[in-house]
Amino acid sequence: MSHKVTLIPGDGIGPEVTKATVRILEATGVKFEWESFQVGAEAFEKYGEYIPKEAIESIERTHVGLKGPVSTPIGGGFSSINVALRQKFELYANFRPIRNLPHIPTRYPDVDLIIVRENTESLYSGLEHEVVPGVVESLKIITEKASTRIAKFAFEYARKNQRKKIHAIHKANIMKLSDGLFLRCCRTVAKGFPEITYGEHIVDNTCMQLVMNPYQYDMLVMENLYGDIISDLCAAFVGGLGFVPSANLGDHCAIFEAVHGSAPDIAGKNLANPTALLRSSLLMLRHLGEFDASTQIRNALEKVYRHREKLTKDVGGEAGTSQFADAVIEEMDKAKSATAAVH
Repeated sequence: MSHKVTLIPGDGIGPEVTKATVRILEATGVKFEWESFQVGAEAFEKYGEYIPKEAIESIERTHVGLKGPVSTPIGGGFSSINVALRQKFELYANFRPIRNLPHIPTRYPDVDLIIVRENTESLYSGLEHEVVPGVVESLKIITEKASTRIAKFAFEYARKNQRKKIHAIHKANIMKLSDGLFLRCCRTVAKGFPEITYGEHIVDNTCMQLVMNPYQYDMLVMENLYGDIISDLCAAFVGGLGFVPSANLGDHCAIFEAVHGSAPDIAGKNLANPTALLRSSLLMLRHLGEFDASTQIRNALEKVYRHREKLTKDVGGEAGTSQFADAVIEEMDKAKSATAAVH
């Protein structure tokens, strides 16, 4: 069986980490048919569109995308490609597991958190307008439909994967209507999952509690902007955004992406670490039902970090992007040979 996947390499270091990830994925023996497209500034220069219609049609056809980092202008220019894709394909759940890799020095070993973020509304949707010169209004939209949907996603994942506790994160003490609605939806859904402990924490207190003791949490579910901030905060527990995977999931499509920046200062120099996109691709493999391949890469990746000889410079090694990919593939080949010898 061959899997058709829309590939968006991105810009900056995106093409390099994407190439390394694709090589590792293909080394599993799983068959892929890649449909590759540029988005963002480069796409606009070529096609006059930031997201070419061919890319949209490809995702509609494949239902699965793998995406490298794409630069987003700050304070002007085009809108976020990430937000646009999430809204276009109703990718309502952002799924961010936070787990340590071997030998990455952090304050907190053995972190195992899952952030579930509503992906389509709230302040992060970018619904803004200028009322009069010097006065800008941003709209925070919270709906019963989206809040219930994300709560169900979180609780159903918890039940299926034996997670024991979910906290809903909010600011309902101040935003009593919008965040109050979000909480009421979470409470209603929680009643259908009595085996899962349900709690609620105010967002600012949650940030403090996470820094003091991240182990008190298991899964956190929240609206869009809080999720953007807290998921990055939690990435620091395991070394930063260069190590965490991300999945944007809907009922009909899924896009898996690295959430770190495009790092144009090191682009084209074979210096970038592809770990975040590679770990995101493991979520993609599981989404496609390729569980053995996902485990194969995960074990090899952890061995490369454990042995440390072929790590990239950002984590104290001397390997380039391509050499790091070679090392992961080499560990995969060793594991296959060992398995063959046993049988």
